[in-house]
Amino acid sequence: MLNWLRREYAQLITSGAQLLLLFVGIRLQSRDGWLSCLVVIALISLYAWLSSLYRLRTLRNTPTSKIASAAQGYVELVGSGQPFCNPPLFSTLRRLPCLWCRYKIEQKEKNGWKTIDSGETDDSFILRDDTGECVVNPENAEIITRDYEQWQEDGCRYTEWKLIKGETLYVIGRFRTQGGSNYEFDTRAELSALLTEWKKNMPALFARFDLNKDGALSIEEWELARQAAKREVEKMEVDVLTQPCTHIISRSLDGQLFLISNLSGDSLSRRYMLWAWGHLIIFFGSLGGVGLVLQNVSL
Repeated sequence: MLNWLRREYAQLITSGAQLLLLFVGIRLQSRDGWLSCLVVIALISLYAWLSSLYRLRTLRNTPTSKIASAAQGYVELVGSGQPFCNPPLFSTLRRLPCLWCRYKIEQKEKNGWKTIDSGETDDSFILRDDTGECVVNPENAEIITRDYEQWQEDGCRYTEWKLIKGETLYVIGRFRTQGGSNYEFDTRAELSALLTEWKKNMPALFARFDLNKDGALSIEEWELARQAAKREVEKMEVDVLTQPCTHIISRSLDGQLFLISNLSGDSLSRRYMLWAWGHLIIFFGSLGGVGLVLQNVSL
């Protein structure tokens, strides 16, 4: 559910849910109906206001970094979007080359449109600035794009959102570097992980280190296993540190905002500020409506 909210946030708060609830209240024409609809409108607007305010503050308080000099951790990057490999990714409906796409297919029914298929890609792509390149993993990202198409055909409505090669992209998320001389190789964690992996196959472990064949590892034999694992980890560290470094930006482990957009940071900030004010007005307006309903009932 949380991942869905992250992906669909921009559509959720601009979907007209509050307006739909207002029409429901008009149709119900009852005190309880009006109260229920107004309370739900207030709750939706409160959530949307808090979310917009959080995103606005995050964008304003995170300075833009260059890829080559970006610190490990939470960063904001701006660069040109490029395919990760050839052949490039193609959009699901239009079959046009792209970096990412989301699609939705709806079928016409008596009461409106019913979604019959939807989805989005999660293939990685490259962000490039004048200092270097970074791999972008868009999985569970909140993506806002101006590349949007909608058309109708044979009783169905098709909608497709895309990020296109060469566009200037804004990305904010968790930045890390793998490989290279500056990579922080955690020897202790790698050693522990390797020994844990070995323990999953005890017959193989006994075959290598149970020297007296008594079906158990003595303290001395276990120390031999540790030393062998340590040598493998040291070799692994040398291999990693001699490889070219790879920069990656993805979703933060602590759930911080992970946003990708072909809008500029300033445009996104203005958008979130307008959304925040709009939903704050709707929130207080719905509370005022609750008060009027209660006042009319008391009269």
